[in-house]
Amino acid sequence: MPELANDSALVVFSGGQDSATCLAWALARYRHVETLGFDYGQRHSVELSCRTEVLARIRTLSPGWVARLGADTVLSLDCFKQLGETALTHDVEISLTASGLPSTFVPGRNLVFLTLAAAQAFRRGLRRIVTGVCETDFSGYPDCRDDTIKALQVAVNLGLETRLVLETPLMWLTKAQTWQLAQNLGGEALVELILEHTHTCYQGSRGQRHAWGHGCGACPACQLRAAGWAQYRNNASGGPGA
Repeated sequence: MPELANDSALVVFSGGQDSATCLAWALARYRHVETLGFDYGQRHSVELSCRTEVLARIRTLSPGWVARLGADTVLSLDCFKQLGETALTHDVEISLTASGLPSTFVPGRNLVFLTLAAAQAFRRGLRRIVTGVCETDFSGYPDCRDDTIKALQVAVNLGLETRLVLETPLMWLTKAQTWQLAQNLGGEALVELILEHTHTCYQGSRGQRHAWGHGCGACPACQLRAAGWAQYRNNASGGPGA
C-alpha cells in the first residue's frame, strides 16, 4: 500500500465556480495539489476547455500556488450517456421529474467520480480528496449531501484499506459565501478569474457575459450563481443583511 502524504490533495476539478474555489482553498493549505476532471458526455462540454484555462491562470495568482499545483488528469466516462437520458447528458428539457429530482440529476455521478478520485489519490499517494459538493445552495442532488460523502468516505477507506479524507469546504456555505471565500483566498484577481473563465451553465452557453459570468441565465445553475453573486455584492456594499 502506498504511503499517503498528509499535506497533499487531489481536487475534483470541473472548471466551474465551486471547484475553482475549492482548488484555491486546497492550494492555500497543502504542499502538493493535483487535479482530476471527467469527460462524461456532458452537454456543457465547454467546461472542459474552461478548466484548462482556469488551471493555467490560477498559477499566475501566487508564486506559492505555482510550486504547489501538480499534475492534471481527465478521465473519460461516456458510460453515463449509455445508462439513460438526463438533462446534463442529452438534449432534453430541464424540469422536475416524477421522483421530485431535477432532470439534471445524473444518477451515481458523484459516487463514481469520488470512487475514481479515491483510486487516483491512492495510486498517487495523496491523502485528501477535495470536492465542491454542497447541500446549502444546491439543485437537490442526493449525492451532494453531507451524509452521502461521509458514508462514501467510510466505504472507500474500507475498500482500499487506507485512510483517505474527503474534504467538502463548501458543504455548508451559500453561493454568496462561496464568492466571499474566493475573495478571501485570492482577492479580486481570483474573483475576476472565476467570473470570466469558469463555467457553470447547464446549457453550455458562453455567449453573453453577465455581471456574475457567462451563461444562459435561465437554467438552475445560472440562477444559483447569479443569486449568490447578487447577495455577495449586496453584502460587500453594506446593504440589508450585510
